[in-house]
Amino acid sequence: MTTETSAPERRFGPAFVAAHQRRFGARPPELRQLTYEQAVADEYAPWRDWLDEQLMQLTPAQAAAAAGRVWLDESFWTVIFELATGAALRARGLRVAYEAQFDGLAPDWTVLGERDEPVCFVEVHTDMPAPGTFAQMRAWHGLSQRIRRIPVPVVLMLAPSDRPLDPPDAGTAKKIAQDLRRQLLRLAQPSRPEYHSHGYTFQVQGDPQRGGQVMDSPFGMYACFEPPSCTAGLVSATRLLANVEEKVAKYRALSREREVPLVVAVGSHKFTGVTLDTLDKALTGAEAPHFEIQFGAGDTFLVAPTTIEWGPIEPWPMPPDLTALMWVDTRFPFAASLPIALSPAAADD
Repeated sequence: MTTETSAPERRFGPAFVAAHQRRFGARPPELRQLTYEQAVADEYAPWRDWLDEQLMQLTPAQAAAAAGRVWLDESFWTVIFELATGAALRARGLRVAYEAQFDGLAPDWTVLGERDEPVCFVEVHTDMPAPGTFAQMRAWHGLSQRIRRIPVPVVLMLAPSDRPLDPPDAGTAKKIAQDLRRQLLRLAQPSRPEYHSHGYTFQVQGDPQRGGQVMDSPFGMYACFEPPSCTAGLVSATRLLANVEEKVAKYRALSREREVPLVVAVGSHKFTGVTLDTLDKALTGAEAPHFEIQFGAGDTFLVAPTTIEWGPIEPWPMPPDLTALMWVDTRFPFAASLPIALSPAAADD
């Protein structure tokens, strides 16, 4: 059985940063991954150091595979949470194997006994935002960066809408920025009108602390566009827990056959809004309904009509084959809490 073996080289040091900047730095924002800053900015150097330390615990082939996925928007937090779970297990003095094969299945982590036999399986699940979220965010970010080149110190947001707005494509974004530039530069002193371009309505924002006068741009003498967040809406742990149940169903037979506990570690992408508090409320239930809504300053539409049950919220029925649930934090250094929930049988032991 393959257990952790150090990979020889550092992967995300200064040479990586320089190469990543050369490869992606000149691209328009909509053609770059949202993880670009984490990959190159000095403030995220501790994150990259941490990634190097974790990858050195894997075999070279495993480390190369994880390194190839980590800077992709769709898999960044998945890789982080998997590595953080392994780090938490090792910190408790446990010997672990990453993606060891058993009967055609490969749990993310296997805790090993003295004779390298499995003594616990640990699967990791990342709660992700809706498909298409990252592409939409990259597109809005591209428009934001084009508007930022307009030498007029205003803050722009889209006018409120009765529906979610799709971002413009790159060609339309270029034309919108050109239109806004012409319209804004016509005014010696920008007031608070609306500007229309290619089906979008942009509003100059006022500052309530200054009696509604035009809000100063955080970019000095250049315009700021606060785009929709693409994450506005209800925050719920329902989808996360449904995926935990799927994990349990997938590994139930293996756990029973080997007579070892099954643990699931969960983490949530920041864009979902799901936190440990959100998950705790779903696990324990509540006497009255509870719901959260997340939205950003530039959001024009919050949530579609939704039916909310106005009765007590029942606690999540923990699957009997699940021994424990862990939570992995998105805050550096990505601590994993073990456990946040125990099965009744495990709690009695």
